[in-house]
Amino acid sequence: MTVLAAPPEGHAFELPKLAVLLRHALPRVFEGMILPVAVFYAGLIVSGFVGGVVVSVAWVYGGVIYRLVRRTSVPGGVLLAAGMVTVRAVLALLSGSPVLFFLQPTLGVFCASAAFLGTARVRRPLARRVAEDLVPLPPHVMEEPVMRRFFGRQSLVWGCAQLGNATLSLWLLLSQSIETYLLVRTSAVAVLLSAAALLTVLDFRSCLRHLRPSR
Repeated sequence: MTVLAAPPEGHAFELPKLAVLLRHALPRVFEGMILPVAVFYAGLIVSGFVGGVVVSVAWVYGGVIYRLVRRTSVPGGVLLAAGMVTVRAVLALLSGSPVLFFLQPTLGVFCASAAFLGTARVRRPLARRVAEDLVPLPPHVMEEPVMRRFFGRQSLVWGCAQLGNATLSLWLLLSQSIETYLLVRTSAVAVLLSAAALLTVLDFRSCLRHLRPSR
């Protein structure tokens, strides 16, 4: 565990081990990226395209209801996701076209790629904003020059990874069946994003060796 110098008014901060950081982030990645695809695919197998859409909508609203029952705040992102999945479901069911249900998320990935690449050279790139949601690091660590360069590099890495993700997804969506789209896209994107995550972890470990140790 690395101990970093804290600002004058604070105390020394012990940087958690990578295993701790991963345990903190992986459940959020699993909930946000893997489970929605698995839920839709399960509905698709049981009841066809309509079943997949209905189960996907129920999954999102179930998350909202679960938080309300527990009397916890519903994040704005969850409410936005509920609204968007509703619009996608209505359009897809009215048109009978599965393409419309998946086209919006694919276009969203293109936008995410542009956001990562476009903010790579600003003071607070998108990679840093994402990291602040996933990894419990204090502000003074984030402001270390080595970490600021790290987040700039990672905005480029994830911008390119998401561009590849979106390009592959769009090609599969327009040229293959929905079953093939789900299976191939999920597998290929898992490999692509895992490679990007590995680069991020290796780069992060390198940065840890350059952070200032406390005296």
